[in-house]
Amino acid sequence: MVVPLDGAKLKIDSKSVIVAIGCEEMNSATFLKSYLQRYYGVDVVVVDKLPARESDRKAISSVIQLNLRQLAGIDPMPNFGYDLSDLKREGAYHLQVGAAQATLTGANPSGLFYAIQTLIQLLPVPAGQNITAITPNSATASSAKTSISGTSLYLPQILVVDFPRFEYRGMHLDVVRHIYSVDYVKQYIDYLALHKMNYFHWHLTDDQGWRMESKSHPLLNEIGSWRAGTIIGIFPGTGVDSTRYGGFYTIAQMKEIVEYAAQRYITVVPEIDVPGHSMAIIATYPHFSTTPEIPKQPAITWGIYNRQNNVLAPSEEVFKFLEDVFNELMDVFPGKYIHIGADECAKKWWEESAKTQEFMLKYGLKDENELQKYFAKRIADIVHARGREFIGWDEMLDDGLVKGAVVMSWRNVENGIKAAELGHKAIMTPIKYSYFNVAQKRDEDTLCHRAWFAPVDSVYLFEPVPADVPASVAANIIGGQGCMWTEYFPHKQRLEYGIFPRFSALAEVYWTLPANKNWPKFQLKLVDQFDRYDLWGANYSTEIFRSAGFDRNRY
Repeated sequence: MVVPLDGAKLKIDSKSVIVAIGCEEMNSATFLKSYLQRYYGVDVVVVDKLPARESDRKAISSVIQLNLRQLAGIDPMPNFGYDLSDLKREGAYHLQVGAAQATLTGANPSGLFYAIQTLIQLLPVPAGQNITAITPNSATASSAKTSISGTSLYLPQILVVDFPRFEYRGMHLDVVRHIYSVDYVKQYIDYLALHKMNYFHWHLTDDQGWRMESKSHPLLNEIGSWRAGTIIGIFPGTGVDSTRYGGFYTIAQMKEIVEYAAQRYITVVPEIDVPGHSMAIIATYPHFSTTPEIPKQPAITWGIYNRQNNVLAPSEEVFKFLEDVFNELMDVFPGKYIHIGADECAKKWWEESAKTQEFMLKYGLKDENELQKYFAKRIADIVHARGREFIGWDEMLDDGLVKGAVVMSWRNVENGIKAAELGHKAIMTPIKYSYFNVAQKRDEDTLCHRAWFAPVDSVYLFEPVPADVPASVAANIIGGQGCMWTEYFPHKQRLEYGIFPRFSALAEVYWTLPANKNWPKFQLKLVDQFDRYDLWGANYSTEIFRSAGFDRNRY
């Protein structure tokens, strides 16, 4: 609910104060103070209470009051299509901007943090005066007007009551094909925070490298973290360069990322991808392969599914290895979800392996699908023993779901619904609507997988829960995410070209109720969002303006 109010605008400048009483309030206050300083050069003061002397109070230009309390009973409470139970959701908040004070109230700490994001979205874009602001409940712009003048910022009076539609709202980043610095991973997490997302899916292992430090198996970092070269151009490429490429994140660095994300109410979901996508592992430990006699190295190209033998061979030594590395992972990452991959496992390598067939016979596994499920079950036991839940890609459905499996549906929407019908949690990330490494314009010839097409409108108009899905099934669809696979995105400029503005469209999908979405308005509101990208120093694609036939500078 957004209600514009009449009256003088709120002024924010160096004489403004943020009042934050407790630790959670202080955490959100610190984020806001840092944002104002970094992007506007406005240095506000954070205090735990207003000064007692009247003369000191008069010196304050405005107050930003942060509160944590239940939202039930807020007055006024007009009928805007929600009820009081919505205001008890994780992430619910209330914001009111008056002439002299903005009051931000979270039903919980994350809700207060999202109220901060809404205040940030109401801030003017420095590109000009009276800029249209970003709406609080959709990461896009509303009809409210804000303005900037010198080092003073002016916000309209407004009332907001807001809450997220889904509990899981995420973005993924593959750092295997191309690795990104700790500083940039933090910037990426800030992008999530500014869009009110709460899960960061960190893809740490794959055929091309092993990106997490391992104390139990240090050879993974000496050998598996480095590839001899990289494919040139779009797969199958025009050759391979000879530059050794790789690296890994130390335990200290990964813990730093976890803490940074937690301060923004974002949970990191780390992924070790097995039993396929394991070339970096078997390059390090050849005897873990079904063909140990054939030399292997971390993959220097993409698309090796069914082309190169990248699967783990089942053995108790392999399962002990998996126990070691998944426990190391869980020692670093405290979140409830651990991603085990379980996708694109080419079963022909198991079919051709006599030792694998002996293992299957010994353990009563009738076919390779049951073997894939057995891998998932063994890892699930490791994860469950630590009180965590495991996520896997939707290929798990092909093999039969292990108890407690959370299905991340990437191939289509139907697999997510199927998992939900079976009583499993489902996270939607279908490639046609959620993969930001695919083409976003028809004539795209670089920087993407060209087999698919996911323009901004497809992302925005995607509905994760089709209308004909029963409520009991819909309850198991806990949200979704966008995915950024980095084969063709080796640095910041290219990566951000891929994610923006599709990232902003996705944020609306998982935060905003369908009745409050409007594609024509979203297109117009993107004009201001692009100015915010400029403010952040982010790169982006402007294809939406060409394809939609309107000029960014006209609005």
